[in-house]
Amino acid sequence: MPTPPSPGDGRPPAAVGQRRLPGAVWLFGAASLLNDASGEASFPLLGPFLTTLGAPMQFVGLALGAAETLAVALKITVGRASDRWRRRPLVVGGYLLPAFGRGMLALATHPWHVLVARTLDRAGKAIRSGPRDAMLADSVDPRDRGRAYGFTQALDHVGAAIGPLVASLCLARGLSFRATFALAAGLGVLAPLLLALRLPEVPRVTPSAAAPAQAAVASDGVGGSLVAYLIPVGLFAFANSSDAFILIRAGQLGWTPATLPLLWLGHHLIKAVTTAAGGLLSDRVPRWTLIAGGWLAYGATYWGFSLAHTPAQLAILLGAYALYHGLAEGTERAFVSDLVGSGKRGAAFGLYHGVVGGAALPAGMLMGRVWDRWGAGAAFRVEAVFALVATALLVALVVAGPLRPARRFPARIAKRR
Repeated sequence: MPTPPSPGDGRPPAAVGQRRLPGAVWLFGAASLLNDASGEASFPLLGPFLTTLGAPMQFVGLALGAAETLAVALKITVGRASDRWRRRPLVVGGYLLPAFGRGMLALATHPWHVLVARTLDRAGKAIRSGPRDAMLADSVDPRDRGRAYGFTQALDHVGAAIGPLVASLCLARGLSFRATFALAAGLGVLAPLLLALRLPEVPRVTPSAAAPAQAAVASDGVGGSLVAYLIPVGLFAFANSSDAFILIRAGQLGWTPATLPLLWLGHHLIKAVTTAAGGLLSDRVPRWTLIAGGWLAYGATYWGFSLAHTPAQLAILLGAYALYHGLAEGTERAFVSDLVGSGKRGAAFGLYHGVVGGAALPAGMLMGRVWDRWGAGAAFRVEAVFALVATALLVALVVAGPLRPARRFPARIAKRR
């Protein structure tokens, strides 16, 4: 059972780095590694594969965004249900379904086949995301949530670095896109198998056993602070269109299909390092500062993508783009867990993932439409503007709005509520 944080100014003690993360966190990290190795062995090839099937850029935005948006209702429903049901079966099933979706990619002969396969992939993510994040929050000491989310995201990115390497080796050996997709599907089966064999059901943290910060916010349920936070999150999600557009732009600037996975590998290796560091940092400083910094980095790098004209320029910007993931990716989820009690975390994470997923289709369609009509530079600049506006709104909500308690350190957020 998590131990309550020490009294005082809310800063974690010096021994925070010495506390061992529970086995459940390691299992989630390993599953994320395996799943993303599978997913990222296929993802960098989706854009080029769709273009070989004759899909225009607007359909690329549809195929990669619609799957996320169609899963929104599923994310919210499963998240709420997981507060009443056992979460473990939902997590295991949510890792199994994407493997089937990636297997379908190997059989695709028309662009709409890719849309169906991608929808299955994203449906699996929708089923597992809320229950998994809620189980992760309940399995760790409240003082270590940022570190736990950062650690699992770091392993996620390690797997996402392995996947492109697998894809690059497959293409270099002369394998087709379809054969590579089939291999990725086989790799993806290992994640649900590991969880089915080793992951126990993580018990909920009762209000009486929760840390003071948890107990104080539990009565709010999924309430005003979370809703306020989700407004800038949703606005930023309109900026966060599929990374496939970056890879398509990389191809236009000279990166070949065989070298694109290597470019993506380097990006994920940087993300693995920055995400782990960002998770540790988010337990020591107000989380909103890291989220805002990450969103600013996103806007700046997307503006840079609009100006890039050489393969080297794009590679440098892609490395800088990893700063967004390191600062904000795990921190956003840790912040959600700060705002709700244990019994409502499934619903809260369902809403969070639902808002992010709900913006995926309009974001992808907007990116594709602007690209088709005015070019890649204009498309990336539009996304950058959304990111900068979302950052400004988040800061305003913290400085003079309902998120003002977030100006303090994470352990003190609830004390002023």
